Amino acid sequence: MSTESVAKRLVVLCREGMYEEAQRELYSQDAQSIEPEGGPPGSLGNVKGLDAIFEKGKKFQESVTEVHGGSISDPVVAGNWFSCSMTLDVTMKEYGRVNMTEICVYHVNKEGKIDREQFFYDMG
Repeated sequence: MSTESVAKRLVVLCREGMYEEAQRELYSQDAQSIEPEGGPPGSLGNVKGLDAIFEKGKKFQESVTEVHGGSISDPVVAGNWFSCSMTLDVTMKEYGRVNMTEICVYHVNKEGKIDREQFFYDMG
């Protein structure tokens, strides 16, 4: 699968709220997930491996009490990389209602699988 095909498929699945399905279909088994440095204590942090990414997603979902909305932009593709902007309007157990906005950057390996995701957003 080309980087553009992977990018478009990820966007389709995320717009349908099918995040874990996107990871199962599009990610390599040894994919990395990288958060910004300096996260607050108890933040999800960096992980490696698809099972760890699933666990990270599960922990995030457990911290959310209600989803009010969200969006993902069309992807911008450059070689084996692509990026999207994502927003999420949620109520979280510890913080109340939060509007999250981030840039998500992905790398697609020669097998056509995402092997790295990295998120950029402001803390607090």
